Amino acid sequence: MRRRGRTAAGTALLVAVAAGGATVAVLGAPPRNASAAGKSTLTAWLAQARKCHQGPADRQLSVDGFDITAASTGLVRARLDPIGDRGRDDDWDIAVFDKTTGRVVAASAGFRSYEVADGFVKAGDKLRVQGCRFTGDARTVNVSVTFVAQPATASEKTQLVAVETPARADKTKLAGHDFDLTEAATDTTVDVVLHGAADAQRLRDAGFKYTVKIDDLAGYIARAQDADRRYAASATRSDLPSGRTAYRRLADYDYEMKDLARRHPDLVKPVTLSQRSLEGRDIDGIEITPNAANTADGKPIFLNLGVHHAREWPSGESAMEWAHDLVNGFGRDQRTTRLVSATRNIVVPIVNPDGFSVSREATERGDAAALDYEYKRKNCSPADAPTPDLRSGLCPLNPAGAARGTDLNRNYGGFWGGPGASTSWNSQTYRGPAPFSEPEVRAVREFIAGRQVTNLITNHTYSNLVLRPPGVLATGDPIDEPLMYRLGEEMADKNGYDNIRSWQLYDTTGTTEDWSYWVTGGLGYTFEIGNVEFHPPFEVGVVAEYLGRAPAAGAGKGGNREAYFAMLESTANAAHHSTITGRAPAGWTLRVHKEFQTPTSPVIAPDGTTGPAQVYSDVLDSTFTAPAGPFAWHLNPSTRPYVAGRYGRLPSAPPQGTQPLANPAGVPAENTGSPFEGAHEEVPFTVAGPPTADNGEAHVRIEWSNPNTDWDLYVVDARGRVVTQSAQGGTNVEDAVMIDPVPGTYRAIIVNYAQVPNQPVDDWTSPGVSFKGPRPPVAGVTEAWTLTCERPGGSIAAVRQVIVKRGESIDVGDVCRHRKR
Repeated sequence: MRRRGRTAAGTALLVAVAAGGATVAVLGAPPRNASAAGKSTLTAWLAQARKCHQGPADRQLSVDGFDITAASTGLVRARLDPIGDRGRDDDWDIAVFDKTTGRVVAASAGFRSYEVADGFVKAGDKLRVQGCRFTGDARTVNVSVTFVAQPATASEKTQLVAVETPARADKTKLAGHDFDLTEAATDTTVDVVLHGAADAQRLRDAGFKYTVKIDDLAGYIARAQDADRRYAASATRSDLPSGRTAYRRLADYDYEMKDLARRHPDLVKPVTLSQRSLEGRDIDGIEITPNAANTADGKPIFLNLGVHHAREWPSGESAMEWAHDLVNGFGRDQRTTRLVSATRNIVVPIVNPDGFSVSREATERGDAAALDYEYKRKNCSPADAPTPDLRSGLCPLNPAGAARGTDLNRNYGGFWGGPGASTSWNSQTYRGPAPFSEPEVRAVREFIAGRQVTNLITNHTYSNLVLRPPGVLATGDPIDEPLMYRLGEEMADKNGYDNIRSWQLYDTTGTTEDWSYWVTGGLGYTFEIGNVEFHPPFEVGVVAEYLGRAPAAGAGKGGNREAYFAMLESTANAAHHSTITGRAPAGWTLRVHKEFQTPTSPVIAPDGTTGPAQVYSDVLDSTFTAPAGPFAWHLNPSTRPYVAGRYGRLPSAPPQGTQPLANPAGVPAENTGSPFEGAHEEVPFTVAGPPTADNGEAHVRIEWSNPNTDWDLYVVDARGRVVTQSAQGGTNVEDAVMIDPVPGTYRAIIVNYAQVPNQPVDDWTSPGVSFKGPRPPVAGVTEAWTLTCERPGGSIAAVRQVIVKRGESIDVGDVCRHRKR
């Protein structure tokens, strides 16, 4: 045994142990409590397409491996890395099995040989480490195995609560306190995960009231796992396109994608994004269309993304089922065949592979901290962690737990640094030290910037929502708001979700679609899948939501499957993007290019002050390979929405005059419960429409004398749905605002929440419902694509500027010869 030492530079060396007669070489620096075993290379003489983590495969020419004994109770990490440039794009997979039970302890099955497989073992476990050469010429691959002892842990009860946020200002205040906010919110509440008694006390000290939804999340998760086991045992296949009956592990995703590509080589192409994760994992996806290898075919693109947030397992499952759906239906189902032929579908089910691996494998930890790691949201970045021990070590056992990392969906450049993201390293919504600081986010950015992604959905859980830009109210509606609203309605009609602007949930900055839409023009949405929990039982969170089965909101409507098809119909609809047509010599390359700078939000500093915006640069550059004869290239508009102006309208009539809001006789009893089922007053009013009036805003206002009195105000439409509310405390006024109110009859629901004891009743009065006209449109600027034609050798034959709007088709003629037909 070689003992730990130090190099001249002070770098820790590794413990190296002889195993199976070979001397160990473990690659990379482990944490201080790590030991290592294994051998330096694996060798396989043949390549064979096999599922490496299906089971041990001894004496196979495509497999190599060795036996080891777990050195400690805790994490085992098995890692592969290619040897030399020749093996960089070849494909080896790895799996670790418990020799006694046959259980898959850890596995990784990416498209190349950069494999990182984590799992949990007990000291003395007999293990089999197995490498499988899937494709390629590389007969050898580097291997390392590391054991990290699991420290003793203690954990408090974790709860899911609904925090009362009756006014928009309350949601903003809550977001500023660095609680573990979910994406589940109503007009009057936001769901929050409380990690122990200190969190609960901090919430109360901040002045918030809450209702407990799940008192013991660990118990809930245990029951959900029992339900999953019963469901998986009840049938060999589900009705999902893949037939899955249980949540996938990371290796399952990668293997299924490359197996689809292997079995359908013309229809499915593997794609690996340009940057690996912080822990060295590839970020993989697939492209689905006939002749999939021709990525420069000019078809409009639908990009379906999953698992930015590690704990949101159904987001990856739904994206993966969509891929199976398209492949299974092509050539068998008329609609699927038509749409797949007309579009290019790209599915990246796991954007955050490190975080997902931590979350998914935590179910096998078996200690008190398991739930904390299972509920990890962020990636594994050590950015801004205050001490060396929190910045080092392997992510699944780092002392910072789930707190370490950056929220990838707050790290994109779109309005980065503003409200709805945290400056604290250990907050669940930590935005990162700079826009695009995280490799996973840069990988998505570079991919979108190099393609014409005309349509995008990024999947999350949970809240039963279809969200569209903008993420911040102050940004203003984009010029595409009418189209984006209609498309959101078409999708929401299928999954039963609410179709709203993102800021109506609460302000967020640095999100995927608030970058992708504003700088590329591709129509972008977030799906918040389900309304139960981050990863509820598989039958509820995946099967029911995808297929539209009870208890999902889309039961009987088609579910997310049909919502995705609605987005694919939009992708195929040329009226929803732009088109360039013309003629060019076969095999010549057309390129559109644009470079520009975009400001972030004014950046909120850790001390709460706001400084100037930062500026980041984007380069959009994509290519099209001309076929023989006429061509049509589907792409995004040449003018990015950020500079195209803001949506609005000129008034068709004056705003409505103030309408009285009369206080009924008497005073209702105090009501701190349901505002609708308990004591309250109802006052009807009417919003008029053209030609009588054109209203852009309606303000429903009540007032009283003493700010220690508390009246609350809710507004419901004719169907009984809450459309706005104001229910603050410590004030003597409530002002509920309706933006672009739909003409019709409404009711103001007025609740006597609290009176001052031993004082006369402080009843409300009202100046009435007042109205303002619509916001007029804001003019923007027009931008052009720089269109070049390049000969097969790469030299430029012609250059021109092309301005093309959404829904417009521009004929550039014989583009490579500077003349029109």
